[in-house]
Amino acid sequence: MLKSKVAIIGRPNVGKSTIFNRIIGERYSIVSDEKGVTRDRIYAKANWLTKEFSIIDTGGIELEDAPFQKQIRMQAEIAIEEADVIIFVVDGRVGITDDDKLITSILRKSQKHIILAVNKIDDTKFKENVYEYYALGIGDPIAVSAVHGIGIGDILDKTIEYLGEEEVKEDDSMIKFCLIGRPNVGKSSLYNALIDKDRVIVSNIEGTTRDAIDTFFTRNDKTYRIIDTAGLKKRGRIYEAVDKYAALRALMAIEKSDVVLLVIDANVGIIEQDKNVISYALENHKAIVIVVNKWDLITKTEKAMSDYKKKVQEEFKFIDYAPIVFVSALNKSRLDTIFDAIDLSYNGATTRIKTSVLNEVVSDIVRFTPPLEFNGGVLKISYCNQVSIKPPTIVFFVNNPNYLHFSYKRHLENRLRESFGFEGSPLNMVFRCKND
Repeated sequence: MLKSKVAIIGRPNVGKSTIFNRIIGERYSIVSDEKGVTRDRIYAKANWLTKEFSIIDTGGIELEDAPFQKQIRMQAEIAIEEADVIIFVVDGRVGITDDDKLITSILRKSQKHIILAVNKIDDTKFKENVYEYYALGIGDPIAVSAVHGIGIGDILDKTIEYLGEEEVKEDDSMIKFCLIGRPNVGKSSLYNALIDKDRVIVSNIEGTTRDAIDTFFTRNDKTYRIIDTAGLKKRGRIYEAVDKYAALRALMAIEKSDVVLLVIDANVGIIEQDKNVISYALENHKAIVIVVNKWDLITKTEKAMSDYKKKVQEEFKFIDYAPIVFVSALNKSRLDTIFDAIDLSYNGATTRIKTSVLNEVVSDIVRFTPPLEFNGGVLKISYCNQVSIKPPTIVFFVNNPNYLHFSYKRHLENRLRESFGFEGSPLNMVFRCKND
């Protein structure tokens, strides 16, 4: 992870997220004309010339008592505290506002390096507007057009002048996991409970989290990277542009995770949408943990947990390898079981089997339960080899893949899991003709 941090600060709708996306070179932060779309702190890696740094996008700070403004301002102030350099973005077509003055006073108190970016200077007729911002008294303003990429290089040149040399590289051995689930199942509360910090805004209003946010932390000498995601809606219900980008961000989070935690509301129970949500992880062949949250709301009996677990297993037969844990994010209870399940699933996804051992076990499986005739022939397995992990992928070289009945493939998988584990992880089994 990078020690040098740059925060982008400003009032709503001045183009902070557009500048953020320009700097990192991709559409990472959600950009919309809707006011206040960015609420939490969004982190990404960036580099310019010879320097690499972490850049933080934040929600807009304003005097008006707008929805989530208290939380947004808190998130922005935390970003200011974390940052080494602050890019203060203002709207060059509007002029200095009371919100700009408020932010200026906050930034002065921080005693951090400040770069004043006057955005939306897309035409030479607006260039004279830049000089007005000298009145803020926080340095020379830089004319910028985030939409056209004008002035971004000047901002970055100034940024690296201020940045320190010391950097910490991301540990390749860290376990990366994300939280997914339908809206309002308590993902953000669980996120905060797991890292033991108020990093993400928590609210009972459906759809509060719209961005995916990364946090690195260490527990029991293991390094983890956790990503909170927006609540995934059923695919047919993603109408709004913001919801669409939030879903894309959640998919990005799944793609770069080793383990995916499906969060379920214990009080509501399992609904069809939970199955739709987990399909994103299945399509990406990710290790999975099922987290039953809000367990504190369930009336406890001697068999409550075992009965509920049976219900979950019945509904999720297609991922019967996934560990199931019961927690309360609100009470921060049973959180250790989540980390145990994450470690178990990660180990399952990264399991490697020696070719000689694998072939010996497969030979025993076939000897005890030979395949039956199917599609005009009987399957014969010549040999097999594990070719990759995450997920474990085993290639079987056979006489004819068309002779494989799905039930025998399932039998092979069950026996391999009994022998080698693969807990929490899908097992990718590929059957090829030995002459290919």
